[in-house]
Amino acid sequence: MNTMGPMLVEKRFRTLYATLFSVFTLFGASMTVVGATLPKIITDFQWSYAVAGTVIAANSIGYLLSTYLAGLMQAAWGVRISLSTSLLLISSGLALFAASPDPALNILLYFLVGLGHGGIELAVDWSTLRMEGPGGGRAMNMMHGAFSIGAFAGPLIIAVLISISLPWTYIYRGVSFLFFVLLIVVQFLPLKELGKDRGHAPGQRRRDLFRHPAYWLGFFALFVYVGVELGVSNWIGEYFVTVFGASVPTGSFMVSLFWAGLLAGRFGVPVFLRSKARGKVLVALSVLMAGSIIILALTGIWARGSVIVPAAILVILAGLGCSVVYPTVMSIVGDLFPNTQSEAVGFAAMGGGTGSFVFPYLMSALSAAWGIRSGFLTYAVFSLAVVAVNMALVRAERKYGESSK
Repeated sequence: MNTMGPMLVEKRFRTLYATLFSVFTLFGASMTVVGATLPKIITDFQWSYAVAGTVIAANSIGYLLSTYLAGLMQAAWGVRISLSTSLLLISSGLALFAASPDPALNILLYFLVGLGHGGIELAVDWSTLRMEGPGGGRAMNMMHGAFSIGAFAGPLIIAVLISISLPWTYIYRGVSFLFFVLLIVVQFLPLKELGKDRGHAPGQRRRDLFRHPAYWLGFFALFVYVGVELGVSNWIGEYFVTVFGASVPTGSFMVSLFWAGLLAGRFGVPVFLRSKARGKVLVALSVLMAGSIIILALTGIWARGSVIVPAAILVILAGLGCSVVYPTVMSIVGDLFPNTQSEAVGFAAMGGGTGSFVFPYLMSALSAAWGIRSGFLTYAVFSLAVVAVNMALVRAERKYGESSK
């Protein structure tokens, strides 16, 4: 039984959970490092937008490849090797990234960092599933709150460091060093207590996983969700400036409001979330997310006059609605495939990685062709797909979860 204490896991796992919480916080911060320093990189290295975009895309490709491959590696060799390899890849990649302006070298290095990011996603999610046990979700939501903290605080810290004239390349060396410290700490964690996947049941093979509806539902749930989440986060500032006539600082503040709503949900929902209600909470907050984004998109088309304040409230509600989707989907998938959690969770995470790679190009193409209103309306439509797939996943949990008991 999990404790009801602040760490949400048994006492023997509290140190492990706290350390992985730190790993995920730094993971979130490292995902924003290039974006936060991109203006300096473009100016000092004289990179074109195409080169900068290719570097970022290389990271996304590494991430989506790594999530599934890391699941296979972890199932074979264990979580310590998987997590250590991921931390080493990130530490090494960031230690050398931007040491030279050479685009090809930096593309390769950031691809390696992406491989490490995907491995951390898989290892930490799997470890959290093992710590909280079947029917969980509270510890997973809190863990993903750690990522949100890093993603929120990272750019703020970087802005302060740059404002005091610290050479921006030092930021990468500092983050690299922190990952290396965590790599050392991981070697002393009681990861053996988490056990290992038992593997495929007798008479079953990997192809049997691909025949299971819930296996694909986990993939597509995170594919559309991550696409919508990143789409709103990346474009909401521009949307407010272009559509609602907000100032640039106000547009930037909308990004913070979105993540504030998401953070509130990640840390607030675990207070009352219980295993029997997690499916209902997932669907309810998915509906809140979709409704907020749809109304925001329609407001941009039909509204007249100043609507910035009510639109800002919709942004917060959209973030709150997004908060539980990723961690709860991971918890459900992990419970449905208890013997092959590494592979199942890795495949679902690969769906999220694919969404993070595909959707930015889709939004850019639509906005360039028909304007940002049309692009944002497309995200509103996909938010309905998130609701539909999550409802199907909850039904699958009820059907296959009961049949496996």
